[in-house]
Amino acid sequence: MNLLVTGGAGFIGSHLCDTLLAKGHQVSVIDNLSLGKIDNIRHLTSNSSFRFYQMDLNQTDDLVRVMKDNSIEAVFHLAANSDIGKSFTHPETDLNNTFMTTFNVLNAIKNCGVKQLVFASTSAIYGELKGKLSENTGPLKPVSHYGAGKLASEAFVSSFANNYGIKSWIIRFPNVVGGRATHGVIHDFINKLKKNPEVLEVLGDGQQCKPYLYVRDLVDAIVLVWEKAQENLNVFNVGVESKTTVARIAEIVIQEMNLKSQIAYTGGTRGWVGDVPTFEYSLDKIHQLGWKPERESDEAVRSAIRAILERKNEGGHSCRGQGNKAGTCGQAKTNGNCSGTHAA
Repeated sequence: MNLLVTGGAGFIGSHLCDTLLAKGHQVSVIDNLSLGKIDNIRHLTSNSSFRFYQMDLNQTDDLVRVMKDNSIEAVFHLAANSDIGKSFTHPETDLNNTFMTTFNVLNAIKNCGVKQLVFASTSAIYGELKGKLSENTGPLKPVSHYGAGKLASEAFVSSFANNYGIKSWIIRFPNVVGGRATHGVIHDFINKLKKNPEVLEVLGDGQQCKPYLYVRDLVDAIVLVWEKAQENLNVFNVGVESKTTVARIAEIVIQEMNLKSQIAYTGGTRGWVGDVPTFEYSLDKIHQLGWKPERESDEAVRSAIRAILERKNEGGHSCRGQGNKAGTCGQAKTNGNCSGTHAA
């Protein structure tokens, strides 16, 4: 099939592209590179089944052109703002980059006659509800602008599915970890320890406890849900049964970096405004479909730390390209401007 992945140069999106190409699909990617990186997809640029467009999803005419030029049959919409701290200061960030991008993608799908959408949602839509969260849990009361933007997006995915016959899959991610991550607790801890290996500052009391899913397990679940769930509107939680505390993550990071750092907690029950300190999914629905992750939460965390450290230890060089031309290193072919860092 001819597939479009928005946010395909990002952490999760680039791993999804790997799998979709391996399955024989034609994959086009749109990414504005605000969080995504050319380096994440550099290894795909020599694949004749892969195309990359650096552009903003709010440029609606360009979005429609890409869909039509590539005869897109299904869209995997992963692009969104994931910087909760930034949206706390600038709430319009999630309005523009989480909600409006979704609306524009939906409208382009309708106008181009595309009949399938896979939407990346989040546990953040549930807010701070207690107990195991099932796909039918409610009322939904997100506590972050990110969660609000995703919940509003889900509502429009539902309305477009019902009004225009667009078969849709809403997949609610947990905390996802792995190689190519650009943010998150592991990424932050590693960066802090590289600056100061003596003391690791941890926001909150360290008892924040959540399920952490390895990115490759998540991608396997996304593809399985898309291939097997056949309602007009399909909603799935994806995650692991186990959970990991932030304190335990700090300990594992220190171990994997071969350090003897002290841990200093800032106090309080949450790391930042909008943070949900703990949650737990009901995973009966995704398990009934035949999926379970290969790694439990602690193992996913450790695997992610090793992948991130390995990547950070690689050298790099800068690449800048223009228009349809490859960058000076010959690695990035884009239909916009190319600006990225490529591992040596």
